[in-house]
Amino acid sequence: MRAPWWGALRRVGGVVFLGVATACGAPDAGGGQVDPADPPAAVPSPEEASLDTIPGTPWTERDWAILVQKVRWAADQGLDRVPMGDAMAALGRTFVGTTYTPGTLEAPGEEHLVVNLRELDCVTFIENVWALNRFLRAEGTEALADPAAARAAYEGHLRAIRYRDGVLDGYPSRLHYFSDWLWNHEDRGDLRLVTRDLGAEADPEPVDFMSTHPDAYRQLADPGVLEAIRRREAELTARGPRWTIPQDGIGAVEQGIRDGDVIAATSTVAGLDVAHTGIALWQDGRLHLLHAPLVGRSVEISELPLADRIQDIGGQDGILVARLTDGG
Repeated sequence: MRAPWWGALRRVGGVVFLGVATACGAPDAGGGQVDPADPPAAVPSPEEASLDTIPGTPWTERDWAILVQKVRWAADQGLDRVPMGDAMAALGRTFVGTTYTPGTLEAPGEEHLVVNLRELDCVTFIENVWALNRFLRAEGTEALADPAAARAAYEGHLRAIRYRDGVLDGYPSRLHYFSDWLWNHEDRGDLRLVTRDLGAEADPEPVDFMSTHPDAYRQLADPGVLEAIRRREAELTARGPRWTIPQDGIGAVEQGIRDGDVIAATSTVAGLDVAHTGIALWQDGRLHLLHAPLVGRSVEISELPLADRIQDIGGQDGILVARLTDGG
């Protein structure tokens, strides 16, 4: 989950929250394994790249080294010439083993763009894999010759993915609720929600977890910010319903889900739309989840197929499915 570094653990409806709407962190049924033939994560060691901050930027030397390595690997694999979903699955697999860390976006001070490729939660995992693929397609490896310009370009992709309409305008502009994240990108033509095509059910439950738990978010101590979040929640509720595939129906429709589709597991907690996110990945004839699971673990491929995994987790009861467009 996107949890703040400053907050204490709190439990609501059996799900642990540290402070942000998407509650990544429900226990997986088993550790994921990657075939030895798969590409290694290849995250530079501290000896290869330091954690020193690059002056005047939100980057560390290690983040920059990871970007360079990932973009060059993706280019060598021709990921700029395959459907975006296939590119998401392939590049996403290279992050297996990357540390799960909650709250990396909850940095001190005013809202600002955070760049962190060393540590990921379930949403920043998707955002960074997508931003890397967009960078490869738009700028390519040639851009790496000018590090400052390349970093600025990557920041632009990340900002476009993380903030409403790509505009960073304070804390309320961040796409906190994952249904907001999905709908905003669908409105911009970056993806298509395919859940309804698979035989989904309507979920009209209101979205209001943040405004009804303001003590979990330091930013909501500001009445103006709280009111802005409350207005956005009302807009999301009015836009509904969300179309979801219930947990007992996932196995029957999984053949309609493709590698690289974005998967959002719906939450059983009142007022919260999504509990966890990941990338769809076919393995041994079954659909699995490539994801950043919870504290103490790292990015992995779920040991159980997605349909079985959801059944075993009390805080999740279905899925939303989105397909990124090749131009997105």
